[in-house]
Amino acid sequence: MNALYFYIFLLLVHPYLALWWKSFERQGVASWKGLVPGLNYYYVFKTGANKPWWSLLMIFPGVHIVMWMVANLSLIRRFGFFTITDTLQGIFFPYLILWKIANDQNLTLLPVTNWANPTEVAKRTNGDHLVLFLSLPVVGHAVAMVLSFRANKPGKKSKFKEWGDSIVFALVAASIIRTYVFEPFQIPTGSMEKTLLVGDFLFVNKLAYGPKVPVTPLSFPLVHNTIPWVNVKSYTTLETCNFLRLPGFGSVQPNDVMVFNYPSGDTAVYDPRVPNGLMGHDYHGVLINEAKLLFCSSYPAFNQYSQYYSDSIVKFYAARNQGVKMDVLKTFSDAYATDRILTENGDAFLKNIESWKNKARSVLRDQKIAHTHDEGIISHYGLVYRPVDKRENYIKRCVGTPGDVLEIKNSVLYRNGKPAFRAPNQNMAYTISGDPITPAQLPSSVGLSIEENDYQLNDDGSINIVYLTKARLNTLKPLFKKSKFNLLITKQYADDKSYKPTAIDYINNLNYFPKDPYVNNTVTDYTKFQVPYKGKVVNFKKENIAWYRRIITAYEGHKLEERKDGIYIDGKKTTTYKIQMNYYWLMGDNRYNSADSRVWGFVPEDHVVGRASIVWFSKGPFGIRWDRVFNVIR
Repeated sequence: MNALYFYIFLLLVHPYLALWWKSFERQGVASWKGLVPGLNYYYVFKTGANKPWWSLLMIFPGVHIVMWMVANLSLIRRFGFFTITDTLQGIFFPYLILWKIANDQNLTLLPVTNWANPTEVAKRTNGDHLVLFLSLPVVGHAVAMVLSFRANKPGKKSKFKEWGDSIVFALVAASIIRTYVFEPFQIPTGSMEKTLLVGDFLFVNKLAYGPKVPVTPLSFPLVHNTIPWVNVKSYTTLETCNFLRLPGFGSVQPNDVMVFNYPSGDTAVYDPRVPNGLMGHDYHGVLINEAKLLFCSSYPAFNQYSQYYSDSIVKFYAARNQGVKMDVLKTFSDAYATDRILTENGDAFLKNIESWKNKARSVLRDQKIAHTHDEGIISHYGLVYRPVDKRENYIKRCVGTPGDVLEIKNSVLYRNGKPAFRAPNQNMAYTISGDPITPAQLPSSVGLSIEENDYQLNDDGSINIVYLTKARLNTLKPLFKKSKFNLLITKQYADDKSYKPTAIDYINNLNYFPKDPYVNNTVTDYTKFQVPYKGKVVNFKKENIAWYRRIITAYEGHKLEERKDGIYIDGKKTTTYKIQMNYYWLMGDNRYNSADSRVWGFVPEDHVVGRASIVWFSKGPFGIRWDRVFNVIR
């Protein structure tokens, strides 16, 4: 239900149901003021809590429900309703008590609680305990018991009342700040290495671009989409808001380090073990991999191939005096068998790809298993839909703004025909030819380590691939003059007009946006395209529809059908489409180890959260990185 209806109820309907205009006279307030939206809450908070300014907090979606509860509860308590039953009614359904207050002339406004009077304190004790429990279950009482060093003194609020009030308004204040001002964020993956490191804790400035009004304002405070430990959703869609961005200090600029809601997270594999689970991974990529596995396992030769590769892997690890977990071994050997079956029968897979994707969707949804090379077969909790504001938070560098023309050639990004900005700590991948280099030969001053995934090894222990910033590359070259550092390039077959793509080439195209078999992009070479902008009119062609499928359906909410006789949007045949939002293209500074727009495509403006502003803390595998604490992100 749209938040507008909630505000209509709170501002227009509730005061009438509560009969405030009848009870206002006994509060010493003119009855007509009980009928004026907003003004009536001012006097209710003034009477109930002596905090009339609290009425301003009703403006904030999500917080407005809490403040509505506070208004009702504080008011009925001024008329002597303190029991547990009264407290529950005041919080969740106050109308029976409010009608009684309005119509029972014997009920008069009581003085504020005299905390020096044991009788008055005793009347409200159980109710205060309940408020504290509802504010922060169990933990609230533990905090009150542990941190209240003073004994209750006459004339002072009880520690449970004091902590109940403090926790409620700490949560309210923190929710407002977190939603509209800044939010803490932790770097979970290495996609921004070496600009930002795994274990960096950031503040995200939401005022930089203007804070978003939350789409799902009714949410458990201070958590994102799942309540820890109990693994249940932290939000409800009972109340929803349309996308609205409040004014900010500026707009997204090229090369900003941006935090955003994961655009491919509209459907997600629900595994609360983030970041080690699947939730933050590309669901559509997981779906395609499962579809390929299902297709290949339908061939009798699959088990034979899988067993062959399994034996080979066991021998390999045995030679290195290492073991391999059985489920990991299974997924590795199945992956090799899958590649072989697809090489032999890829055309059959492509012909019925949508059917196999539907079967894979059923497996993910109903059987609740998925395959990863790193962890083997993972059991999860099925599929879940995430509203925009509850999709996982990601961080990348904005390298393309609305209207920019981008292209990647030989791992060089071009923006509007010119080489784009290269971040000082952008991490690139290099192979080594000539004299081999071993980790022991690397000077400690360069700071490369296997623990932080700075290089990969060959079987003989020499370095196969090394990831280097420009500064590190310039340091190593003079030290290893007989070794050549070659930028790792994965060329597009589309550049070779004489090359005839195979079925496996088409299938590999599914790894990169737009995840279409017939659009050839790689991690280092990307077809020239324009970042969509609001108002752009797209003229549909067979070659470009793939780039706009998710924009039309997932982001802008239309039904798209590609029939033999043309394109249909919302049931109407058309040859054009007008883009409704601005979009951005984001990439990680760790260019070869980043799931970014090259994988999941454009980021809509309603997914933009804020600009990463400062690293306030950083902890790596070897302890606290003191040199990174309070570093400004540029």
